[in-house]
Amino acid sequence: MTDSSYLIFILAGLVLAGLIGVLAFLRRMRVPKSLPVDEMEGHDFEYYCADLLRKCGYQDVEVTKGSGDFGVDILARKEGITYAVQCKCYDSLIGVFAVQQVYAGRDYYGCMVGAVMTNQYFTDPARKLAAGLGILLWDRDHLEYLEGIADG
Repeated sequence: MTDSSYLIFILAGLVLAGLIGVLAFLRRMRVPKSLPVDEMEGHDFEYYCADLLRKCGYQDVEVTKGSGDFGVDILARKEGITYAVQCKCYDSLIGVFAVQQVYAGRDYYGCMVGAVMTNQYFTDPARKLAAGLGILLWDRDHLEYLEGIADG
């Protein structure tokens, strides 16, 4: 390989890496299409999510009491696995606080899995913290996926 072809190869790789980075950034920053859940109040969203989980095969789905829920809005079970779910219906990115809430609540309720379910997306720090703590992040795309399953 000549020096000039090696340089072209490196430049092409840098351009590709930059393009991938820009696309990832745009995905996080995009304005999502409006969904009916975007207009819901917090408790309505919690009940909507609980119904959605039921339609997707979760059992013993229970919405916890509004205040003093220790960071968990829904308790559920599927295939022998217990879930503690924190619901966040916001108009902006979801940060680390939601992950911290469900992490504590998961243990308080003795559940195996903690998840944050939202109509939005998560900040990079929230994704990093969730990965480190073993918390599932069910973002807007996952919510739409579950709606597709529920509609069958």
